[in-house]
Amino acid sequence: MIKKKDILEKNLKELDEVCDECKQKHESVTHNLILTGFKICYSCRVSKTIFPI
Repeated sequence: MIKKKDILEKNLKELDEVCDECKQKHESVTHNLILTGFKICYSCRVSKTIFPI
């Protein structure tokens, strides 16, 4: 059985504000996670938009 504590720990780990691309901590990671569904910072988002490869 999944406990409520395990679910809360998983959610907190997901919102740790660390970019999946550059591994730096930035507050824009949470904003982009809510807007786009990806854990990337603003600078990585811009670079992926300009150079999508």
